[in-house]
Amino acid sequence: MIDDRLVFYPDPRLAAVASPVSTFDSALRERAAGLARTLQRVAAIGLAGPHVGLLERIVVLQMEPGAALQTYVNPIIIWASADRVLHDEGSVSMPGIREGVERAASIRLTFCDVDGAEHERTSDGFEAACIQHEVDQLDGIFWIERLSRLRRDRARKRFAKLQREVG
Repeated sequence: MIDDRLVFYPDPRLAAVASPVSTFDSALRERAAGLARTLQRVAAIGLAGPHVGLLERIVVLQMEPGAALQTYVNPIIIWASADRVLHDEGSVSMPGIREGVERAASIRLTFCDVDGAEHERTSDGFEAACIQHEVDQLDGIFWIERLSRLRRDRARKRFAKLQREVG
């Protein structure tokens, strides 16, 4: 079972590169299920292992309430379109802050399911942006790193102000 407490920015685990999963067993299935429970508890669209301090390459997505839950183990983006799209992004690890992030409009990725079976799929639009966001997190790239320096600094200052007001 994983600890389902969220990790908040600027925790160094959010800047760490997650390790590939090499053992596909009941313990992995339980960690993925725990990540999925946390995703639903916090009403997020996507969650990567580092968001709960689990430095493994596991991502769960649920594009809308009631939609099928998708689990990606060891996801790798193998192709990204040259077309770019701006999407509003944020993170459960930096609540209250949202900014526009430009990402590839379409991607192709390979990944394993929790049983170790390999898959390849193409994704477009908002789902593609969500997958890119979570794969970035697995690579130690927190989403605000995709912003200009000015917008990133402003986001950090707004978050620090929110934290002072709340806590």
